[in-house]
Amino acid sequence: MLKFNGVEEGGGMRRVVHRRHGGPEVLEVDEASRPVPGENELLVEVRAIGVSLPVVRLTRADSAELPHVPGGEVVGRVAAIGKNVTGWEIGQRAAGLAFTGAYAEYVTVAAPFLAPVPDAVDDATAVALVRSGQVALGALRAGAFQAGESVLITAAAGSVGNLAIQLANAFGASRVVAAVGDDSKADFLRGVGAHEVIRYDQTTEPVDVVLDGAGGEAQNAALQQLAPFGRLVSFNAAGQPVDVNELRYNARGVIGFAMAHLASRRPEVYARHRQELWDLHTRGALKPAIHAILPLEQAAEAHRIMESRASRGKIVLAP
Repeated sequence: MLKFNGVEEGGGMRRVVHRRHGGPEVLEVDEASRPVPGENELLVEVRAIGVSLPVVRLTRADSAELPHVPGGEVVGRVAAIGKNVTGWEIGQRAAGLAFTGAYAEYVTVAAPFLAPVPDAVDDATAVALVRSGQVALGALRAGAFQAGESVLITAAAGSVGNLAIQLANAFGASRVVAAVGDDSKADFLRGVGAHEVIRYDQTTEPVDVVLDGAGGEAQNAALQQLAPFGRLVSFNAAGQPVDVNELRYNARGVIGFAMAHLASRRPEVYARHRQELWDLHTRGALKPAIHAILPLEQAAEAHRIMESRASRGKIVLAP
């Protein structure tokens, strides 16, 4: 068998695939050939995979071409290097985004979306910071947050929310309010730095910035909590229609944030944020909460947890 950069070309691997659209039950593990990196790509031997709600939702949508291997954030070691890629070595630890094919033992990643992982950062932490950390930091910056301002975060117990709480504190928030659907997560949220915990049907003192990952009616409720000149950033869920005249009357703003656009259109900002997240973690100011680390064969269970909104932090798959 031929070898490419030390990896057997055409070797086998396990992966998670769905051949029809639906819920967690459509996910199955099968065997496939290892991919070969193309131009400007690297092959990563995967050690950790991050599970995110947008990817979970995609299995129910009809936009993904079937059969489909879910994408997501990955951490592992470089196994092969494609043409025109420089600055990498075989065996080097790496973290990055693969828009498809991430739920597998090997995945190809475009070079701009891959970065070295510091030795001090373990795999689960690294995979939590790759996407969830970038979303939390990017959303906070999109909302033009400044030290001394107050922040309300919906879906606060999730993988993005718990990091947004920590980041707001690290950047000098005067008050951090966590909003969730029920009271069962209150102790967890206070443990990661929330000054106040409310349900979506409760109110608090007006805030300067809202980071909304819940959407729906929770978005409407959070919007009403904004002070004049306050900003709501929607980053993860479908929201309700917004009345522009009401925004104008109350001097409020609504901003959409999508990490894919940040990574592809402003790669220099994306890279700067990535280094900032590594540095904050190394200094002890940012510690992602890990809900569970599950084997690849339990991908369906990981999706069930996500859809039930039961997670407290990041869910990680380990091939």
